[in-house]
Parts: sequence; C-alpha cells; structure tokens
Amino acid sequence: MKTIPFNKPFLTGKETEYIKQAVESGKISGNGMFTKKCQTYFEERYGFKKCLLTTSCTDALEMAAILLDINPEDEVIMPSFTFVSTANAFVLRGAKIVFADSMKGHPNIDADLIEPLITPRTKAIVVVHYAGVACDMNKIMAIASKHKLFVVEDAAQAIDSFYTGSDGGRRPLGSIGHLAAFSFHETKNIISGEGGMLVINDDKFIGRCEIVWEKGTNRAAFFRGEIDKYGWVDIGSSFLPSEIVSAFLFAQLEHLDQIQKKRLQLWNLYYELLKPLEISGLFKLPIIPLYSTNNAHIFYMVCKSNEVRQKIIAVLKQNNILSVFHYLSLHKSPYYCKNHDGRVLQNSDKYSDCLLRLPMYYELTYEDVRRITGFINFALNG
Repeated sequence: MKTIPFNKPFLTGKETEYIKQAVESGKISGNGMFTKKCQTYFEERYGFKKCLLTTSCTDALEMAAILLDINPEDEVIMPSFTFVSTANAFVLRGAKIVFADSMKGHPNIDADLIEPLITPRTKAIVVVHYAGVACDMNKIMAIASKHKLFVVEDAAQAIDSFYTGSDGGRRPLGSIGHLAAFSFHETKNIISGEGGMLVINDDKFIGRCEIVWEKGTNRAAFFRGEIDKYGWVDIGSSFLPSEIVSAFLFAQLEHLDQIQKKRLQLWNLYYELLKPLEISGLFKLPIIPLYSTNNAHIFYMVCKSNEVRQKIIAVLKQNNILSVFHYLSLHKSPYYCKNHDGRVLQNSDKYSDCLLRLPMYYELTYEDVRRITGFINFALNG
C-alpha cells in the first residue's frame, strides 16, 4: 500500500543548475547574485520596502527583536498557539512574553484580547498568520498606533497570502507591520531546506538592518563602495544564508504560481470531501475570514476531543498515511509556564488538543486526498 507522508519537499528541476552557477561564480558565502535576485523578487512582487534573506525564520525574528531594541524592561504580546521561535527571539533579549488567546473559530490571535494586556512596559505585538491566514490587521494596527507599539508579523507560513480590508484593497501579509519574518523551511510552500527572510517596512530600521545582518559591521556598505573600510559598529550576528541556499530558493520562486495553484486545488478538494462530515457535527474545518485570502499552506481539522484526534491518527497510520498535531500552548510549556500570569487560554489549549494537520504537498495526488478523506470517514463512522 502506497505510503503518504505528511510532507514531501518539491523540486522544480532548476535547483541544482542554479547551485552550480553559484559555485562557479566564486562567491558562495552569502549576499551574492542569488541572494540579491531573491530579495529583489520579493520587493518587486509584493512591494516590501526592503528584504534580507536569513538562514531561518528564527533568525529573522531574532533580527527583529534586535532592531526593536527589546530589553529586559519590555513586554511583548503574542499568541500562545505558535512555534517556540516566535517567543524565543524576544526571550533572548530578556523580554517578558505576555501570551494572548486564539480566536474561538481560528488559531490566530484574538485581536479583541490584545488591548487589555497592554501595560506601560509593552513594546511590541507579534502576530502569527497561522496556516497563511491573515490576522485582523486593521484592528491590530489601530491598537498599536493608539499605544505607540511596534508590530511584527510572524509570516512564516504566509507566503503569497493577503489581507483584504474593508476598502477592497489587498495587502500582502508581511507588508503591514513594521517588520515581518518569513520561513522557507522544507515544510513550507516555497522552500530552501532551511531559510528565512526579514522584511523591513519602516524607514527607521533601514539603515541599521544590514549592520545587524552582517554581524554588527557595516560590511555591506563597504562592498557597495560606500565606505573605504568596515568595522564593528553595532550588535549583530551571522544571519546571511549562503549562496547555495539562495540559489535553491530562487529556483522555487520561479515556480511560485505553479506551486500555489496546485496546493489550492488540493486544499479545495479536501474541503469539498470533508464538508459533509463537518455538517454532521463530527469536527470543524478551517475558516477563512472575509479579510484574508488562502495560500493553502496547511489543511487542518479541529476534532471534538484529543481522543477523537488520536483515533483518526491511528487509523491513518495503519494505512500508511501520516497526519500530525501542531503546537503545544507555549504558556503551558515546561520552560515558560512559571512566567505566565495564570490566565486560562482555552482556545489555544483547544487547538493544542484537537487540531489535526493532514498531508499537504505539491506531489500529493487528488486520488491521495480521496483516500485520506475516506479513511477519516471510516475512523469516525466505522
């Protein structure tokens, strides 16, 4: 019986060709031809003010924390239902993390719960666009403006997804907050194995971002011929990916529309086949708010209980199909629970206990989706 993994990296066919070009160029250490090609691609396609490729989304978030001058006196508000990197980047700068609950109908942060958490020490709000679906950015940016706070978009999953405001406009996710971070990990829509990107949308960070990116030096300016020597001028780290990584990524970017089209077709087929079971009250399917588009990063279902989720996982596994849960609420994590203020975040916990992710990758077939949904029906109805 055919095995269906949860994820399978998709290769366009140009990756090794571009990697060969990068090697033959004689510059493979970073900030070379393919790094510039990728950064220009994002700036021109999505209108991002400035982009810097990084070795991971984690690194991009850590750069954001440095650029915001986060320190031990600061508090940062973010969802509890997220990956540990979202919090770690700010904990490393000494900040106190104030966790907010998810929405009742979606794992994204509940924008209505943010303002009561703001104190004189609050410096930033970090939003996570779960499954590539937009948070309520108009509401969140209004709160941030009112209280003079920074907004960082953790857009790790949000490539090629948009916020659609009441005015009918479409703004790419990652272009709305002061800073944003993307991931190109092998589980994402567009991949480079490991890789990420920092997006800078606020002019005040433009001058400093390259210095932080280049180990705290003004080396990038030196290579552009703007200064005659470079030195240590700020804190920073080695956040640049190699040209090998950037070359792989550029091959993926050339096929972005093709990849997105197929993923959306798979997502829509999952939804169509599972909708009758949702109508029967067996679980909840993903909700796409009116203010968001769908980039088909994740197809998930929210089961009625952890026991039901485990039953579905077991039946799928028995039939060589891998399905997985997702984040454990960070406010309950062994590392940070002692710092949480005791609030119950029931929606975050619900998603930790009940959310189940189904296989989603470019080479998944429509017959695979039919097989997966058939076994889900069997698990629930016998």
